[in-house]
Amino acid sequence: FFYIRSLPMILFILGLFCFVSNRKHLLSMLLSLEFIVLMLFFMLFIYLNMLNYESYFSMMFLTFSVCEGALGLSILVSMIRTHGNDYFQSFSIM
Repeated sequence: FFYIRSLPMILFILGLFCFVSNRKHLLSMLLSLEFIVLMLFFMLFIYLNMLNYESYFSMMFLTFSVCEGALGLSILVSMIRTHGNDYFQSFSIM
């Protein structure tokens, strides 16, 4: 039972490490961010099932994570259309 609770936390920390260390492409950062959101959902689902709560909040969380993913992909597409690639070195805020 301890492994069920500790595995998502280890995977969440690995996802954070991948997000912090991978800063070259926007697509790889978006993929690691989606992995972090998926692990958060998994931890939330385990927590809600342990306490015998309803799964309504987890469905709301999934809805917002899908919106976050769609927004990230639209930013990626607009960045590729304006700059030609998804490197952060070619993207300047100024």
